[in-house]
Amino acid sequence: MKDLKPRQIVTELDKYIIGQKDAKKSVAIALRNRWRRRQLDKDLQEEIAPKNIILIGPTGVGKTEIARRLANLANSPFYKVEASKFTEVGYVGRDVESMIRDIVELTVNNLRARQQEAVQEKAAGIAEERILDILLPPSSQTGASISNDLDIIATDQGEEDPKPTASTREKLRKMLRSGKLDSRQVDLEVADKSSPMVEIFSNTGIEEMGINVKDMLGNLMPKNTKRRKVKIKDAIKLLTQEEAAHLVDMDQVKTEAVNMVEQSGIIFIDEIDKIAGKEKSQGPEVSKEGVQRDLLPIVEGSSVPTKYGTVKTDHILFIASGAFHVSKPSDLIPELQGRFPIRVELTSLGAHEFTRILTEPKNALILQYIALLRTEGIEIEFTNDAIEKIASIAEEVNSSTENIGARRLHTIMEKLLEDILFAAPDIEEKNIVIDASFVKKQLTDIVENEDLTRYIL
Repeated sequence: MKDLKPRQIVTELDKYIIGQKDAKKSVAIALRNRWRRRQLDKDLQEEIAPKNIILIGPTGVGKTEIARRLANLANSPFYKVEASKFTEVGYVGRDVESMIRDIVELTVNNLRARQQEAVQEKAAGIAEERILDILLPPSSQTGASISNDLDIIATDQGEEDPKPTASTREKLRKMLRSGKLDSRQVDLEVADKSSPMVEIFSNTGIEEMGINVKDMLGNLMPKNTKRRKVKIKDAIKLLTQEEAAHLVDMDQVKTEAVNMVEQSGIIFIDEIDKIAGKEKSQGPEVSKEGVQRDLLPIVEGSSVPTKYGTVKTDHILFIASGAFHVSKPSDLIPELQGRFPIRVELTSLGAHEFTRILTEPKNALILQYIALLRTEGIEIEFTNDAIEKIASIAEEVNSSTENIGARRLHTIMEKLLEDILFAAPDIEEKNIVIDASFVKKQLTDIVENEDLTRYIL
């Protein structure tokens, strides 16, 4: 982060997201402020809270993508949740604290996977020794005769009277590494992952409980193992995976995960407008306000118990988003409004932006379809007028039906190339040019028939 200046953050986001300069600028400042805070004295660090952001705009304009790419850029723990999934405490459903438990769980899993990847080489070495011990048990090396299978292996190496010595083990090692033993089968003891049936009935579900009863019972019960006949090639993979898990210090992983979430976690709360209700309302609106009040202490900063330890939410960055078609940000309770001081309005997308979205980003939609069809040996080319026509049709359909932003391009592209994608394996013509006339022929009927457009696009 030291080398990632706000201007560079925006440049990186520009590679994937078209337009929305104000939103990119706001999140870039928020991300840089995190690095700035960590350079301060410990006492002052605790006083500086993150400036949470509300992104306001219609669906499909890039709100979620901005938050997700920002987290990837900073290598920060990231979790996306929909506000409409939560219910007020006392109602059946998910409580707001579950998002903290979920982001910690994701971070632990990611760190564990990363550390297991780092020790793969060492784990593979241990797995190799374990396979050799199975093929040539240490007891046989002290004078006992080796099995008929290994007699055959040694004879294959040109030995007339093979003896179970260290040299035999090295011969086996060479054969193992060269893949000559891949198809041979060995008896392997593996952990039995089937757990006892323990059903706990609760209105919140097992994943919402503060104490994970399944884990607790699992630790009390003995670890079961079962014997399986597996090919040596598969046995090495299984043992490498098992040894990598043993080499990872889980206590360190848990501590590091909690610290990462506390100091650099980003939680994206989508559809926050769905819990914004008018004052003095009754029925479901009361529950909406209850969710806001439950959300308030989490955003303000509180301690949430998880199975990996207590997590403080004081410095987690919360980015909320919503279309706010029916409600507006001022319909949120005043206390919650105060916890989202930065508000950015994202603009709707038109034909010009659609043209850029189709071609400019690293993962541009046109490039995706070119790559997909290339796997069938087909080279597909889009002319400039074809791209402009696709963009204008997307804008037209958005204005005449529901405005779903850039997501409209996905449905239009799929319909445009439907016949080619279906027949691709059998098409003899390997070079296909998509021009404006082809686009018009494929899509005009659908655009003109508004009822059909509603269902297909």
